[in-house]
Amino acid sequence: MEKNETSGETRLVTLPARDSLPLAVETRGPVDAPVVLFTHGFGQSRHAWARAAESLAARGWRAITFDARGHGDSGRLADGRYALEQFVDDLLTVTHSLAAPPVLVGASMGGLLGLVAAGETRPDPFRALVLVDITPRWESGGVERMLGFMRAHPQGFASLDEAADAVAAYLPQRRRRKDRYELAQLLHRGEDGRLRWHWDPALLDTVAREGERHQQRLLNAARNIEVPVLLVSGGRSDIVSEDTVAEFLEAVPHARHVEIPHATHTLAGDDNAAFTATIEPFLNTLSKGTEGIKPPTKGSCSAARFPST
Repeated sequence: MEKNETSGETRLVTLPARDSLPLAVETRGPVDAPVVLFTHGFGQSRHAWARAAESLAARGWRAITFDARGHGDSGRLADGRYALEQFVDDLLTVTHSLAAPPVLVGASMGGLLGLVAAGETRPDPFRALVLVDITPRWESGGVERMLGFMRAHPQGFASLDEAADAVAAYLPQRRRRKDRYELAQLLHRGEDGRLRWHWDPALLDTVAREGERHQQRLLNAARNIEVPVLLVSGGRSDIVSEDTVAEFLEAVPHARHVEIPHATHTLAGDDNAAFTATIEPFLNTLSKGTEGIKPPTKGSCSAARFPST
């Protein structure tokens, strides 16, 4: 994909997955710059990263976002039988289309896919890994709350304002309601005229219910990660906790951890400026060339806290 591009303008392209399912991939920033590849959470789309991607592209990075299968503008499976391996393989397909290994920034489901790919694939597919409010084990109560929201409106919404009210009720911590343009990117209008979220409802019956059975695999994969790792967690998250963070740092002793106290599980959406300011120092510690990056010496992991706002 990258090898054929000559422009630094924002572009939306289609990349075929191994099973030929089309994946929607969006690129921003200088073509010859080091790449940050963003992977979104369950039920989200590449638009969840728009502000962060634009910010980093303006600072000289090549920012790439894509829709996971069954989400956004990527293809859906006719039989609705989604599996973890398909998502991991799609991530590696996008990664291997690039001229050099990227830095992966993965939120929630996207971070878990990054864990599997980084821990089970050699040579290393990524230069470094940024996990956004996700660890190999998680708090099931928070996940159930998220899935409850996703299941709550099977008949969709009559208007964008009605959808905005639902989001505001689910995310009361947000200082700013999504505007109509942002919401329009997350919804599609069905034949009945109703607006529904831009993801395949079949995902709730496959991927969502099988997550916990992969937790030991995820922890094992984490122990095999050799590249630099930054874990960013929200101080008000109901999915990541002190216990899950401690377990992760024990499994990956060279990882760094930063907590944004006022943020919830939806870090980038809660406060994109704080999120970008949190990951940018880590990105700047990486060489901007394409050579491999070695992790810090084991035992040198660090944790930081940003002041509440």
